[in-house]
Amino acid sequence: MAAIVRLSSVCRRGVKPLWYQSTLLSRPLVVPHKNQEQPYLLTARIHASQALYAGSGSKAASLHWTAERVLSILLLAMGPVAYFNPSPVMDYSLAAALTLHGHWGIGQVLTDYVHGDAKVKMANAGLFLLSTVTFAGLCYFNYNDVGICKAIALLWSK
Repeated sequence: MAAIVRLSSVCRRGVKPLWYQSTLLSRPLVVPHKNQEQPYLLTARIHASQALYAGSGSKAASLHWTAERVLSILLLAMGPVAYFNPSPVMDYSLAAALTLHGHWGIGQVLTDYVHGDAKVKMANAGLFLLSTVTFAGLCYFNYNDVGICKAIALLWSK
């Protein structure tokens, strides 16, 4: 416990933390020019805050992140409610929430690992197809079978 130090107490004493030193946040980059024998320096800066480079003022990414977190918390609450109060409304709500949660999650994986315009378009088309088939399959299961809530209750009862 003695090793835990508040960042504000360290900064007040005049000691800058290692990751906030300006020498680590900017580094020179040497770029040779075609017609010059002498290379010139460019400076690349790494900003530690989102607000420094969020120039457009758009809150779409922040709202999407918030919506993902709200849906995750909502799914945690829907589990016990679905178990103790199974209904068609809860079945279809679970179908929509689970599909949207999976769509957003796989979309983030595709954003991180798929590169190239054609590959991104194909991956997004495949993701939309997968999400559509998933939602349609869950709705079909809810309409023609016992539903998601009762199916999970049946799995736990055995």
